Amino acid sequence: MPEAFIVAATRTAGGRRNGRLSGWHPVDLAAEVLDALVDRTGIDPAAVEDVLMGCVSQVGEQSTNVARNAVLASKLPESVPGTSMDRQCGSSQQALQFAAQAVMSGTQDVVIAAGVESMTRVPMFTSSELPRKNGLGFYMSPKIQQRYPGVEFSQFMGAEMIARKYGQKKEQLDAYALESHRRAKAAAEGGRFDAEILPVRAWKQGEAVSDQLHTVDEGIRFDASLEGIAGVKLLQPDGVITAASASQLCDGAAGVMVVSEKALKTFNLKPLARIHHLSVMGHDPVVMLEAPIPATQAALRKAGMKIEDIDAYEVNEAFAPVPLAWLQVLGADPARLNVNGGAIALGHPLGASGAKLMTTLLNVLQQRKGRWGLQTMCEGGGMANVTIVEALS
Repeated sequence: MPEAFIVAATRTAGGRRNGRLSGWHPVDLAAEVLDALVDRTGIDPAAVEDVLMGCVSQVGEQSTNVARNAVLASKLPESVPGTSMDRQCGSSQQALQFAAQAVMSGTQDVVIAAGVESMTRVPMFTSSELPRKNGLGFYMSPKIQQRYPGVEFSQFMGAEMIARKYGQKKEQLDAYALESHRRAKAAAEGGRFDAEILPVRAWKQGEAVSDQLHTVDEGIRFDASLEGIAGVKLLQPDGVITAASASQLCDGAAGVMVVSEKALKTFNLKPLARIHHLSVMGHDPVVMLEAPIPATQAALRKAGMKIEDIDAYEVNEAFAPVPLAWLQVLGADPARLNVNGGAIALGHPLGASGAKLMTTLLNVLQQRKGRWGLQTMCEGGGMANVTIVEALS
């Protein structure tokens, strides 16, 4: 079977809600990433055969096929198509897997997988709550309600369920959140994000474009303390999770270019990594966020690998209980998990997070001279993607 290779990966630094990226129309922000991937590879823009783009809230500025719109806002020619996908938080990880599958099938040679989300300009839940409030219905159909009576799927409740199931206390979650900020701070101050971040102009909504470049993830609390994190209000009175132990709302975009071995030779491209394994799994939609655990176990079995074989793993920090439970069940090494911090510190721009995490994972493998990397993330509806890559540079 033909193999798929990643030859370029980049991301914007995360922007806080109403922060330094809030002035960017998400289509134009995504176009910046597409242009950067072309520039970094030096490939003929017309050689790109498709753009697959993850985006969760596909309404308003992110509606009407945000992928195609990003192509039209970029330097790519009109001949390049694009399509948008929603696998919730794993949307652009799924875009990467679809791109790899297209290349591995032999039907395409150069595909861009990307993601974008402006959580400032298109707030979370807009795509479901706006129609609901205007009498246009809700996604919970009668048959779903019959199968799950009295249930309204909630990631917040799912995170609390995981904490209870695995015996996690608030103090443990707070400590994990602090460590995320500490690792992100060390990475930022040590220049370890420089190679992966695409500088774009800082632009706050309602203001003129700044002359300053946005190059540092805006969510990092450089002065974070355990006392400060511990003092944040609980999300529910009888729970253990606070906003400090949950991912931050974030504006951002990210992307990777996936090519065939033929394209490597034709365009004289240097591969960063080879796609070794890709899979996706459905799980309990009520607990919802536990899926990365069985999905990783299944992926390792299919790949003929053990967790000890993996040099670095990115497990999205949607809520602190998720990576902590993953570590506990997999018996994984905490020192290899989210080594430069995660979404608790860096932000979680929903549809962009899959490509964002892969960009960071490749960067970590290169800096640590690691060979194998694994990425997974929990997704709304109780799903998880798993991608294993072999670093080649």
